Amino acid sequence: MLKYILKRILQAIPLLILITVICFALINLAPYDAVDAITTPDMSAAEIEMRREAYGLNDPVYVQYFRWLNNILHGNFGYSLLSHTSIKYDLMIRIPNTAILVLASYATAYVLAIVLGLVAGSYKNRWPDKIIDGLCSIGIATPTFWFAMLLIYIFSFRMKIFPIMGMHTVGDNSLGDLLWHFFLPYITLVVGFLPDLTRFVRGSTIGQMKEDYVVVQQAFGAKKVQILFHHIIRNVMIPMVTKLGMALPQLVTGAVVTETVFTWPGIGNYFVSAVKGLDYPIVMAILVLSSTLVILGNLLSDILYCVVDPRIKSMQ
Repeated sequence: MLKYILKRILQAIPLLILITVICFALINLAPYDAVDAITTPDMSAAEIEMRREAYGLNDPVYVQYFRWLNNILHGNFGYSLLSHTSIKYDLMIRIPNTAILVLASYATAYVLAIVLGLVAGSYKNRWPDKIIDGLCSIGIATPTFWFAMLLIYIFSFRMKIFPIMGMHTVGDNSLGDLLWHFFLPYITLVVGFLPDLTRFVRGSTIGQMKEDYVVVQQAFGAKKVQILFHHIIRNVMIPMVTKLGMALPQLVTGAVVTETVFTWPGIGNYFVSAVKGLDYPIVMAILVLSSTLVILGNLLSDILYCVVDPRIKSMQ
């Protein structure tokens, strides 16, 4: 198994390098000049040229790329062109905020999806399945930003139960205040994650219900609840491992829309502000970070598969 993990890591290295090249190329091919974000219209040509020289924008593209890559490898993501703050420390502050929100909502959706998916799959084409699958269809079709704004209108504007935006009330950093601000974005993300996960479990359950071991259990008089939650769930959880691995990138990009709507001080809000302000060092840092997490998520999925499925171990 260790040999397999090392092999997958070695395969990931050239892919990571390719991702950095693509990210850097996309930013440099964008139809704007990066110097526009750090200059004002009243600056003279000489002042603008000094800015370009100071930020190394006059260097050849390959020089800029290797300088940037070297900094990334040393944990130095550079500085914001607009605020001149360290991107590394901005990320260190904002990543935990996003992780708190995404982890809690994804874990809730994951558990609910297992239960709802097992019930829907075991009652295929009957009323429990039609209700659950119908709600999933509505959830998939509902835009996240619209649902978030609907919650704000009902619970914040009309009923005045929850705050409209932010993570804390000014001057109040208590846990209770955090939970008060946390509730609406949390519900938004749970509803966003739940339909896809539920349908995934439902499809796996329908496939497992046709297997011989289910027929044997039914012949021995086992109840449906016992079959679902003692036997089928074990086999359903194997493909669900993929979802756990692929959830890793969600820690960075999983709440972009929700964080923006609720002004939650996380990575998503930070990324949108950077795009609006043409702050390309921030955009590049977040693109590389999220892409790296996608690769690590795939690697994690492969490792978990080896752990939970003995058939894969025997093929290594």
